[in-house]
Amino acid sequence: MSQQHPRIVDLSETEPNRRRGGDLRTLLTPATVGSTSGFMGLAVIQPGERIGEHYHPYSEEFVYVVSGALEVDLDGEAFALRAEQGLMIPIDMRHRFRNVSDAEARMVFHLGPLAPHPSLGHVDTEENAGSETGPQLTVGGPVTSGTGQGRPAGRSEAIK
Repeated sequence: MSQQHPRIVDLSETEPNRRRGGDLRTLLTPATVGSTSGFMGLAVIQPGERIGEHYHPYSEEFVYVVSGALEVDLDGEAFALRAEQGLMIPIDMRHRFRNVSDAEARMVFHLGPLAPHPSLGHVDTEENAGSETGPQLTVGGPVTSGTGQGRPAGRSEAIK
């Protein structure tokens, strides 16, 4: 049995990921700190930027807006999200974040539990025009050998 140890990770130690829009920085992950139940990071979204629509088939996503204001689409319905507000996004719910203000927005995110394999943790549902190519942001446990078992192909309907 491996023993976990606390580790502080500074934002400057993380690589920017602009693949889905915004500047996503994963700080506390299985790779950086050996987490086993989820991971946490920071999204920096400039005015006019967005994080493209996606969903997580295995993970709930918890977000907290530290500064600025965003609009979030949840299964196609828009909601305002401002500084000092949090949101829990259920498993399988399509979501995208847009900064429609004239100020930078900063949002902390945490996802858990981890998908059984990183490639299964995040499903894009739209192209994110204007985003840079870069490393894939993965939502899942450590990569292991084997085929990995996926969930059924369908996804749940919108939560009313």
